[in-house]
Amino acid sequence: MQDPKPDSNTETQAVQEEWIAYALSHSEEIPPLLNALDKETHQKILQARMLSGPLQGRLLSLLSQMIQPKKILEIGTFTGYASLCLAEGLNHDGELHTIDCNEELVQIQQKYFTRSPYKNQIHSHLGNAIDLLPKLEGPFDLVFIDADKANYEAYFETILPKTRKGGLIISDNVLWSGKVLKPANSKDESTKALQLYNQKLKKDPRVKTVLLPLRDGLTLSWVL
Repeated sequence: MQDPKPDSNTETQAVQEEWIAYALSHSEEIPPLLNALDKETHQKILQARMLSGPLQGRLLSLLSQMIQPKKILEIGTFTGYASLCLAEGLNHDGELHTIDCNEELVQIQQKYFTRSPYKNQIHSHLGNAIDLLPKLEGPFDLVFIDADKANYEAYFETILPKTRKGGLIISDNVLWSGKVLKPANSKDESTKALQLYNQKLKKDPRVKTVLLPLRDGLTLSWVL
């Protein structure tokens, strides 16, 4: 009897995990506070996979450090992992505004924000981003969009006029587990919205855009 053939998906996942592990081992060290937040999120929070991965976190940190933003806007805080990564590049008198609508996550967010060196620079806003964004003043140097996918275009159009020329808008989950590669089901509003959003950013003359196949897809849009 022949041995069963290995599952190609399992093999692919194993190779990807090896690549990520290798990449992390040759990248900047992850701060202990972020490792603790990563662990607690996976222990206590449903859908922990929504957390920015460690490699993506190091990229967000590096981009922020390159820009040295005075003002960062994040739409979608979750447990605050990406917030802390982005805060690593803040100008000494800079500030980060982060928005989330899930009241149940506030306790863990504040626990780690308070323990960080940026506790006085991070400002959390609880509520619907569509309602809160018009009330926040720019100009923003760096924006990270990582919230409900159906509203990505609305978020982009609202924050673009508040983002300085030369600023950077980052959009997460733009590959949506590969769903954007195929025609969307008529009821799959998130996939349809992301497909339209990705097309929009490519053609929008107000930005230069590159979509990176990192984790679940990360788009960098440089504001012209």
